[in-house]
Amino acid sequence: MSHENDKDPLVHEARLLRDRREKSRREGDLSIGRRLAQIGVLGWLFITPTLAGLFFGRWLDAHFDTGIFWTSPGMVLGLCLGGWTAWKWMNTQ
Repeated sequence: MSHENDKDPLVHEARLLRDRREKSRREGDLSIGRRLAQIGVLGWLFITPTLAGLFFGRWLDAHFDTGIFWTSPGMVLGLCLGGWTAWKWMNTQ
C-alpha cells in the first residue's frame, strides 16, 4: 500500500511540505543578513546569463555586421536561462 503512495505526486508534495515545516521548527527563522544574501544570489543567477546573452548577441552582430539581429535573441535566451536557473535554485532552498 505504501509503495503505491510513493508514486503519487500529492503524497510526495505533502511529505516535502512536512519536511520543510520540521526543518523550520528546528532551525528557526532566517536572519536578515541570510535573507539579503539569498536575494543577492538570486539577482546574480538571473542577471549574469542575461548579460552574457546580450554581450554574445552584440558580438555576433559586430562580427557578422547584422545590426541588432542577434542581440535580442541572445538577451531573451539569457533571460530564460537566468529565470530557469533562479527557479531551480529557489526550489532547492
